[in-house]
Amino acid sequence: MSTQTLANVYKQVMWNRLISVVEEQASTLIRTAFCPSVREAGDLSAGVFDLEGRMMAQAVTGTPGHVNTMAESVFHFIREIGYDNMFEGDVYLTNDPWKGTGHLHDITVVSPSFRGGKLIGFFACTAHVVDIGGRGFGPDARELYEEGLFLPITKLFERGEANQTLVSIIRNNVRESDQVVGDIYSLAACNEVGNRRLLDMMDEFELDHLQDLAEFIFENSAKATAEALQNLPQGKTSYNEMMLDGYDQPVKLAVTLSVADGAIVADFDGTSPVSPFGINVPLIYAKAYACYGLKCSLAPEIPNNHASLAPFKVVAPDNCILNAKRPAPVSVRHVLGQFTPDLVLGALQKLTGMNVPAEGSGCLWNLHVSVRSTAPDADDSSNAEILMFNSGGTGARAEFDGLSSTAFPSGVHTMPVEASEHVGPITIWRKELRPSSGGAGKQRGGLGQVIEISPNDGFEFRFNAMFDRVNHAPQGRSGGLAGAAGRVSLTDGTTLKSKGTQAVPSGKTLLLELPGGGGHGAPAERNRELIAQDVAFGYITRDEAKSLYNFDAE
Repeated sequence: MSTQTLANVYKQVMWNRLISVVEEQASTLIRTAFCPSVREAGDLSAGVFDLEGRMMAQAVTGTPGHVNTMAESVFHFIREIGYDNMFEGDVYLTNDPWKGTGHLHDITVVSPSFRGGKLIGFFACTAHVVDIGGRGFGPDARELYEEGLFLPITKLFERGEANQTLVSIIRNNVRESDQVVGDIYSLAACNEVGNRRLLDMMDEFELDHLQDLAEFIFENSAKATAEALQNLPQGKTSYNEMMLDGYDQPVKLAVTLSVADGAIVADFDGTSPVSPFGINVPLIYAKAYACYGLKCSLAPEIPNNHASLAPFKVVAPDNCILNAKRPAPVSVRHVLGQFTPDLVLGALQKLTGMNVPAEGSGCLWNLHVSVRSTAPDADDSSNAEILMFNSGGTGARAEFDGLSSTAFPSGVHTMPVEASEHVGPITIWRKELRPSSGGAGKQRGGLGQVIEISPNDGFEFRFNAMFDRVNHAPQGRSGGLAGAAGRVSLTDGTTLKSKGTQAVPSGKTLLLELPGGGGHGAPAERNRELIAQDVAFGYITRDEAKSLYNFDAE
């Protein structure tokens, strides 16, 4: 074996170790976080960056929206802080939607890494906090300024000393101060653990800096990604569009994919203009999910880093709803942003003939609940802010049924009922699969779920609805039928809006019926045994087996 081959094997081992470093970084955040969305659902990201701010490795734990925006955010920190103003023990943060992850509720924390007194790189992480002040987590604001506390790129720690003024400002502008401040310190601790493990690794391998390893990672990732894209039809374009509920009127998302010079470009020209409500999406977030959809389809085996993401490019007209400019309200940017993978996959099928999944429920059905006592003498100690993540069904694939109640594309976990009920005085009476919600096809769409939630006796709550696919069901592919649309109501039959702040009085129960995924392929081609199994499991009724599949269940 040649000396160069041995050196490359050595660097590959270090690359693998680097991934284990960022996995421990992410695990630290999960173990120490206060907010259930981080601790239970894994709504976070963690990664290590070279001296120039290029992402070398990311933790597998995390969402594409956090990871792929974080991959760009470190460049902003370097430009604004400046190398000359970076010291050992520093920690920086921001929730700037256009330099972070797209809305104020996510805090991105960056920590410089030093070895022997010299700056060698950075660790970064992101997490969703339960509250950031303002109107709360919901789409009703008309400007960014209403949506909460804006934190520009700022030093949280300098030379190991906490910025107590900043901490006090945060503490006095949010409803759940202990949770929010605790989570910010957890983010800082997460980076510190990553840094310690990195320095241990560098001691073991006798490394003084990361640049040689970074170049090895980027060179091999770029080469592998180029090989994965080399058979795409050069010079060709394809178009796809999708209609969604929007806030008060439907929204069109449009994309044109084009292939040229080793890159694939997604252009959102033709997409609806910005909304007056907080469903707008900064381009950094739309890009994060569009690139995720393309990379998962075209180069899934290649680790996610600066070089493997580089060939996937996204552009959009200014002030379309997927490229909102400040101070547009963007609080629930995930609602539309998380549909971009299905959007680009539809265009990719037309471009390449690839069998991509049918459309799914798309965005998370996040539920932010503000619980208040109905007692006239109640004080703030009885208040609670509760954030729940819920998922509908994914679209069917060419060879497999869709996944039921599974978060695609975000990948977060749902919170256990017990964890949500522990945070505040609510009861979750029902959380189960929604029968008949998966679109029929050769492969059936994944099922949504049914959830019933009420305030406990002596309490009421308001909730910020941020749901979609109520008026526009997920569409099937290749002859598959649409999945069931979602529905928001009270159990007494009162229909509620799919977006905006609404109240659930004491004694009433909120009913959420989440969308199912679209089917793939003609229903007539579905395996008879699978139809019988669907009936036996209660996924469809006997009458539906007959009407959809012409199948008589025994």
